[in-house]
Amino acid sequence: MLRQARVTDVPAIHSLVTHFAERGLMLPRSRSRLYETVRDFVVEEEDGAIVGVGALRILWEDVGEICSVAVDESHQRMGIGTRIVESLVSQAILLGLKRVLVLTYIPRFFKKLGFRGVPKNRLPQKVWMDCINCPKFPDCGEHAMIKELG
Repeated sequence: MLRQARVTDVPAIHSLVTHFAERGLMLPRSRSRLYETVRDFVVEEEDGAIVGVGALRILWEDVGEICSVAVDESHQRMGIGTRIVESLVSQAILLGLKRVLVLTYIPRFFKKLGFRGVPKNRLPQKVWMDCINCPKFPDCGEHAMIKELG
């Protein structure tokens, strides 16, 4: 079941994000940062366990970023990641955003969902705040992608 995250979900969100961050597949998020931004997250819950997460951050008046999308390895290829991203895109539309962006190591996944690749230098400066603190900066290998929302 896909739903809005709750404060009580933060330990599970942290665990899932940390699992992939330790493998260099996403940025780590501290528990304190997750508590601050828990309202940005949706979670996929199955039998009481959080098996997928993702967040929508508002960057500016017309643009948001989809970030921290992670699905437990035992639940991948079941449509959970797609549901999470589609839900976040729907939220962006309801908020009146014109586009959403993502930085990803898995561009083919986002391409299937209507995102297209763009040069990183076309992204809003606010995105780079996370990048500056990344140990892989400036050559991380992530792909910048954007989806126009019409």
